[in-house]
Amino acid sequence: MSFSTALSGLNAATADLNVKSNNIANVNTTGFKESRAEFGDVFAVSAFGTSSKTAIGSGVVLNNVAQQFNQGNLEFTDNGLDLALSGEGFFAMAPTLDSGEVIYTRAGAFGVNKDGYIVNSQGNFLRTFPVDANTGAITATSMTAAQPLQLPASQGAPEATTQLTMSTNLPSNATALGVGGAVAIDPFDPTTFTNSTSATVFDSLGNEHIVTTYYQKIDSTVTTPVNTDNQWKMDVYISSSDIKQPSTPAPVGVAPDQLVKLGGAASTVINFNPDGTLVTPSQTSLTLAGGTELKSGAADQTIVLDLAGSTQNSGGFSVGSLTVNGFATGRLTGVEVSEDGLVRATYSNGQAVPIGKIALARFANPQALNKLGNTAWKETTDSGPVIAGEAGTGNFGQIQSGALETSNVDLTKELVGLITAQRNFQANSKAIETNNAITQTIINIR
Repeated sequence: MSFSTALSGLNAATADLNVKSNNIANVNTTGFKESRAEFGDVFAVSAFGTSSKTAIGSGVVLNNVAQQFNQGNLEFTDNGLDLALSGEGFFAMAPTLDSGEVIYTRAGAFGVNKDGYIVNSQGNFLRTFPVDANTGAITATSMTAAQPLQLPASQGAPEATTQLTMSTNLPSNATALGVGGAVAIDPFDPTTFTNSTSATVFDSLGNEHIVTTYYQKIDSTVTTPVNTDNQWKMDVYISSSDIKQPSTPAPVGVAPDQLVKLGGAASTVINFNPDGTLVTPSQTSLTLAGGTELKSGAADQTIVLDLAGSTQNSGGFSVGSLTVNGFATGRLTGVEVSEDGLVRATYSNGQAVPIGKIALARFANPQALNKLGNTAWKETTDSGPVIAGEAGTGNFGQIQSGALETSNVDLTKELVGLITAQRNFQANSKAIETNNAITQTIINIR
């Protein structure tokens, strides 16, 4: 029995050496989780399951090689599709596009394949939850609803401008240019307007058009009522090269193919309070329709020009805010991943469109997961059913874009463990040598 006891010790020391060697070999493997050998002692028992008070153990047995899922360090990279989990959870992967099988990993070194799908180096597809394209809210959270994520080639249909918000400050000390606004604004005659500013708008086909707003301080000293000194006249023009035909005659002395006035023949009159705040109008409409239909063949459109927040004071002319909705057709320029796992495709038109949310998984007993190699695991009965969720919620960790989780192997500890395992092996070898000497002595008794 002493030989078999020492032999079990040799086997145990060998297993310990193998486990530590595997840990050391994977010290640079992304997402690797170290293992430890767990041993149990062996006792001979009776048919009733009890052992004698004087029973001596029969050696050691390897009970389990348990992986340790403690957090590895984060190593930052220049690749936005390198993803690291800081906290609990696994990335969910699909072996093939049409496979219902799910495998799990902590290695987040992802890229894009020839078809635009996000994959890892083994060709497994990253699973994401479907989201609302406008709000980014998840529409389904079960693991069966998670699908491989494909990057679109373009943004798709452009969006025509419907709202132009322009908040300006008009200088109260500006020189008035006409009694009651009698002087017509001529965009090509700077003496007929006080200030101007431009904005870019988009038609339904995504074409850009420049609209320019001209302001003229009105001399209202002879008009009624008395408090009408704080008045400005505003005209908005667009290049007539964008228009099929002008809706109103061009200004005197200006070729009819240079500019076209929007908003009708009459100018918009802007009124301010004595304290410089806007009275009327809060907004006006600019219509590209009928006779002013765009040459590009785009649909007719009406743009609401919102002047809310505009002021008149002693400061110089300035544009406090200028926002325009709508956008042109864009091409994919990059991918952004937020801490909560929301994936946005960014485009050349400045849009960032939510296209999916990374599906995370966790288990009640991750140590019971089936090891598949390539730092991947599969669900087992003992691991418990998969719990799907979003990063940053519940017990799920957060996602760090542009980083990778390194191996959690402590190299110093493993090297010291090698020395210990070696000593154990030598000690058990010595036990066999001693038993052999004793046995030889007995054999040599005459």
